[in-house]
Amino acid sequence: MLQVLGSVWALLLGLMLLMVGNGIQGTLLGVRGEIEGFSTLSLSIVMSAYFVGFLGGSRLAPELIRRVGHVRVFAALASFISAVLILYPSFANPWAWTVERMIIGFCFSGVYVTAESWLNNSATNETRGQVLSLYMICQMVGIVAAQGLLLVGDPSGFILFVIPSVLVSISFAPILLSISPTPAFDTTKPMSLRALYQASPLSIVGVFLLGGAFSAQFGMAAVFGTQAGLTLPQISIFIAAFYIGATLAQFPLGWLSDRMDRRRLIMLVALVGGTGAGLGALALGSFPMLLLAAFVIGGASNPLYSLLLSYLNDFLEPEQMAAGSGGMVFVNGVGAIGGPLLTGWVMSMIGPAGFFLFISALLLIMTAYALWRMTQRPAQKIEDQGAYAAVLMQSTPVAVGAAQEWAIESADEENDQ
Repeated sequence: MLQVLGSVWALLLGLMLLMVGNGIQGTLLGVRGEIEGFSTLSLSIVMSAYFVGFLGGSRLAPELIRRVGHVRVFAALASFISAVLILYPSFANPWAWTVERMIIGFCFSGVYVTAESWLNNSATNETRGQVLSLYMICQMVGIVAAQGLLLVGDPSGFILFVIPSVLVSISFAPILLSISPTPAFDTTKPMSLRALYQASPLSIVGVFLLGGAFSAQFGMAAVFGTQAGLTLPQISIFIAAFYIGATLAQFPLGWLSDRMDRRRLIMLVALVGGTGAGLGALALGSFPMLLLAAFVIGGASNPLYSLLLSYLNDFLEPEQMAAGSGGMVFVNGVGAIGGPLLTGWVMSMIGPAGFFLFISALLLIMTAYALWRMTQRPAQKIEDQGAYAAVLMQSTPVAVGAAQEWAIESADEENDQ
């Protein structure tokens, strides 16, 4: 592991700084929006715009890279990110923020595609699994660290918007100065949604619902915190709890997924997450209970993405997996667009508890659907299941494709033994 880290530390450092910069701006807007007097519905539109841009960037950035190259795309998108981060406090208007969030979502998506391409290119067949694990850890460390940065300045001022701008600018240095060569870029056209649904209805329906649940917690957690009367330190700890839970649960659930019927595990994890969210709605006056609810939701929702992706792989040929992963990213992105919008609407109707109730409803619907699907198709034999592909929902198709490639290689090695 240390040898692998020594070869990719510069890339991982750059990617972690990107996650810090992106993580703080998402939380900060929720807090600053409340200070500016934005309505819950207005903030939900602002938060949803990020996922519109991110989905568009994941589709269009590869073509931009093929046309003008990684370095030019990197530099251009970096300029837009830095400009938008400074513009947020300069024009505190919900419609201006909506456009800016869409732009910054597009730019971050393109930047992640470029950086993840470099990272994947620097890995070998023997080290790809370790590199992916290190990348997941850096992603989570970056997002958790971002929440701590909220405490170093006043959210009503400018300094907290300057910090992510500086971090994003610095993040490009280790990536662009890395000795890793510029990677060749090639993408696979996603499978049709009909073909994906026919292969695994549970994976497609599940990842759509999960997109809404994840974007709700990613985009609206800070809005919930301000409406629930949490202090700024409490909001930062509350949001960090989602990602700490996700980090700690990912690999134990991956171990279980290779040893039991994945549908049963998907159902159980969704049930635990939905129940945890429901309890959160009943415990608004208890901060420790809110932290527990956030920890449980994060520990369920993030690994569910990997479980659904791995379950889809069980019904695809190896040569179809890369195309299948692209389709899964698209379906997840479509679901993510509606998450903040619907959460904001529910919160505007019934108050802060709507944040937890919306997430709970989506996860419990997934639970019920998984249970129904278990009656429609016989369970696979455990030995016929493919390897678990661990990946986070905020990754682009490049990282998801790398996880798929590693899963295929692992399956091939097991078949050869």
